[in-house]
Amino acid sequence: MRGIYTSVTEIRRRVFTEVARLSYEGQNYAQEVSRLPYKIIPGEVNSFRNSIFLERAIVSERIRLAMGLPLRPMDEQAPTNSGMENSVIAQKYYDPPLVNIIKFACNACPEKKVEVTNLCRGCLAHPCVDVCPKDALTFTPGGQTVIDQDKCIKCGKCVDVCPYHAIVKMERPCAAACGMNAIHSDDLGRAQIDQDKCVSCGMCLVNCPFGAIVDKGQIFQLIQSIRQGDRVYAIMAPAFVNQFPGLTVGKLKAAMRQLGFADTFEVAVGADLCTIEEAKDFMREVPEHQPFMATSCCPSWSVMAKKLFPEMADYISMALTPMVLTARLVKKHHGKDCKVVFVGPCSAKKLEASRRSIRSDVDFVLTFEELMGMFEAREVDFDNLEVDPVDDFNKASADGRGFAVGGGVAQAVANAIKKLDPDREVKVASAQGLAECKKLLMMAKAGKYNGYLLEGMGCPGGCMGGAGTLADPVKAAAALSKYKKEAPIETAVESLYENDLAFLN
Repeated sequence: MRGIYTSVTEIRRRVFTEVARLSYEGQNYAQEVSRLPYKIIPGEVNSFRNSIFLERAIVSERIRLAMGLPLRPMDEQAPTNSGMENSVIAQKYYDPPLVNIIKFACNACPEKKVEVTNLCRGCLAHPCVDVCPKDALTFTPGGQTVIDQDKCIKCGKCVDVCPYHAIVKMERPCAAACGMNAIHSDDLGRAQIDQDKCVSCGMCLVNCPFGAIVDKGQIFQLIQSIRQGDRVYAIMAPAFVNQFPGLTVGKLKAAMRQLGFADTFEVAVGADLCTIEEAKDFMREVPEHQPFMATSCCPSWSVMAKKLFPEMADYISMALTPMVLTARLVKKHHGKDCKVVFVGPCSAKKLEASRRSIRSDVDFVLTFEELMGMFEAREVDFDNLEVDPVDDFNKASADGRGFAVGGGVAQAVANAIKKLDPDREVKVASAQGLAECKKLLMMAKAGKYNGYLLEGMGCPGGCMGGAGTLADPVKAAAALSKYKKEAPIETAVESLYENDLAFLN
């Protein structure tokens, strides 16, 4: 639903904006946070659900999650500001799990069901009955086809052959979007996440039409850090292109300065460094020491591979991700006491940044949607910002910027290998969406991709379709293609590699 400004989008935006405004204003947080649900959902008449009180209760939980606080227990009384003292800090904070379901916002959708609608004409051919492998459909002359749910295996063959499209296959949207099969029903039919399976890709939260699934944030703590005078540098993922209407690349740094950031850098520079590292990894390891190599950039893909295919964990490149490489560059050149916030399209990056080996590199993670809340809280007017040529991003290559789209990482690494060893053949395969990624690794396990470089992206379309994006992924990808063409012919990547890579590792 990215690119469509739905009621769910509106509520999420209001929450991020008000939480950001509260943090910037620095008022009596415990008192003001209790008032926010009434500010976000004003008046006496419900606009979104059948009860304004229900909507305010849901918004209260959204506010808590945006501040990194846990959901309140449903069977105990606790105010909105419960545990608030833990959130008023200037460092990364949230209690796991990252992705949460607000139970009383869930519509208890059916897990999976095939039904005959009233569009059925009771046709003479009734091919639906003939193709059913379990004889679950019964045809009554002159009446509608009936499905025996006890026999139905939800294969969908009847759905495909119905000439009137009268048979539908329904599935809980969040579960359908989950490539890890991590979502099932609790005892009351509400969605429940199996945290042992979840890899925090966030596809469930952007596919739930009831807005019941929410990831925790660090927007409140980030602004606390800015307010206390920390030098906070933003590193921007290449998928930022086209996410903020009216905000061009030339205006981005000026807009970020209005939020209090010391400076802004593009993560595509780190992507260029990652490209070189993965190219060298591939040339060193494949096929002499391992049958194939998988890229390391997408945390959801990497965690999924290690959970489901532990025997192939060593085949994932050991190269640091562009986020970490860029953060280390910033801290090398601006001092270890500065703070770095990664701004990107991905909820799973919040999980990556919490790893012990990375915590000191990346201090905060924001999604584009959360950043938009900050812009609105500070009332940044993109139209009135001046374009300063000095503010242009001009260090990264087109390949580095191309990491944001599906297939872009593998293509960049293949191009680098060709430059390092022109005679070497590089075969690549890529998949987007965790369900397709699993298929890719199953085929690799069966030996179908020996000698290949494999790229997996947890989100359909790559990072441009991430859970934290705002724009339509197709339009955003087209805008990124244009942005790639504006990359300088010569980049600073080679000198960065020579001067910085030893330190970065």
